[in-house]
Parts: sequence; structure tokens; C-alpha cells
Amino acid sequence: MNYAQLLFPDFSLILCGFLVCRYSPLDRSVWEPVERLVYFFLFPVLLFHSIARTHLDWTAASSLIQAGLLLGAATVALTYSLPYVPGLKRFIPIKLHAASAQVGFRFNSFIALALADRLAGAQGVLQIAILIGVGVPIFNVAAVWPMSRHAQKGFLGELVRNPLIIATTSGLLANVLNLQIPIWADPSLQRIGAASLALGLMAAGAGMSMGSLAQAKILAASVLGIRHFATPLMAWYISQYVGLNPLQTQVFMAFSALPTASSAYVLASRMGYDGRFVAALVTLSTLVGMLSLPFALSLIS
Repeated sequence: MNYAQLLFPDFSLILCGFLVCRYSPLDRSVWEPVERLVYFFLFPVLLFHSIARTHLDWTAASSLIQAGLLLGAATVALTYSLPYVPGLKRFIPIKLHAASAQVGFRFNSFIALALADRLAGAQGVLQIAILIGVGVPIFNVAAVWPMSRHAQKGFLGELVRNPLIIATTSGLLANVLNLQIPIWADPSLQRIGAASLALGLMAAGAGMSMGSLAQAKILAASVLGIRHFATPLMAWYISQYVGLNPLQTQVFMAFSALPTASSAYVLASRMGYDGRFVAALVTLSTLVGMLSLPFALSLIS
């Protein structure tokens, strides 16, 4: 499988946003309202639609759910622990860590769905949908917590108001209650989802400044190392411990090596943190994903 070809659309949109912002009249004054549109409307609609419309057989997928919960807990704990690792603390700016910790455990759902379809067709998509359903609420809550704490904002208040968490919770509730999205509304929701992907990635590119990584090189290397090296290794051991079948193992390993979520930049910016630093991490994660995906799948053999 050509992983560079799979990841190229995301990377090209990030590059497009960077070039348009730097070399055209569409500067930061244009892209800041775009970020708000993506964060408060487009991304939430996409999350709700993706989760609500996917049939999830929670009972049949209990082993995969267990594996997803274990991996989620392990990656969040490992990323949160970085400022407390002996020898690393003085190299980890606390506020930057609060904004960029999410890069270590969040994942790109769009690439996940495309990759699962190429690996195992409809069955692969079903398995990855279960992992998305399990991972999105956990990782969104985990992403908001350190930023609300260091910004001295009420955590519960931030959760209640966070549009991504509201959309995820609503989508899961609709799924559990077996509520059907009206056929006439589905095309509009799909178009909104497509717009959120394109504009979210371009906004990340518009806010990107690779030079901003120089202020915390060790932090950047650490969160990317967790996302693309430590997580696949942990996923391999978890898949053996839980006893996943071959199809589940293949999808789970691919899931473990995905690039980080493109919305990480938007979330950090909207909560008052250094969006440029996070945008640079999102871009690098997309590139490193071309290496970590074949690495993760090679562990199976």
C-alpha cells in the first residue's frame, strides 16, 4: 500500500493553507474567522454525522473496545507524564505541553476510515468505526482537561461548552437509541463534513510556523515519538493480551499509527494557546505517519 499517496491529500491541503496565507491577500485576518467556523460548526456536524450514522455492534466488538480503552488510557497517561519524567522537566514548557499533549494521543478520523477501507473493505471500516466511537470522546476530554486547567478555567464548564464533545456525545446517544438521520438531510451533512476537512487542514497550514518548534524541540520530539513509535508498540502488546482476531489486529495496529487529528490546531487556538506550535506538530505528524503506518503493520508479522 502506498502510504504517501494516502496521506498526500491532507498534507497538500495544509501546504495550500500555508502558501495562501503567506503569499496572497488572504492573510491571518481571513483565516481566524475560518477557524471559528470550523471549530464551532463544521467539525461538530462532521463528528455527529460520522458517529450517528455508523452501525456499531458493541457486544460483538467487546474485545476491540477493550483494546481501544486500554490503548487510550496508556497513551494519555504517557503523554501527561512527560513533564514529570526525570531529566525532561526543564525542557517541557508547561503551557506548551498543555496545548500539544493532544498530539500524542488524538488521531485523524478521515485517514482512519480511508485506510481501513483499503486494508479490509467494509469489515475494516466497521472495526475502525468502533475504535473511533470509543476513542473520540476519551481523547477530546483528555485534550480539553490540561488546557482548561492551565488556563484556570472550569474543566466541567469547558466540557459542557466544548462543541466537539457535545457533538460526540450527541452522536453516541443517537447511535445507542438507533435514531436515523433523515435521507433528505444526509447529503447536506456530508457536504458540511467535506468542508470541515478541507478548511480545517487549510486553517492549520495558515497558522503554521515551523520555526515555532525551536522553542520546544524536546517536547515536539516527545509527543511525536509517543504518537508514532510508542503507541504502535503498546498496541501490539495490547492486541496480544486481549486476543484480537487477525482482522481486528490489523485494523487496530493501523489505528495506533495514524497521524494526529487536524482539529488539534483549531482546539488549541480557540482555547487561547499557541496554535502555530500545534499546527507545526500536525504537519510533521502527517509526514511521519508515512513511516509509522508501515512500521506498525510490520509488527504483525
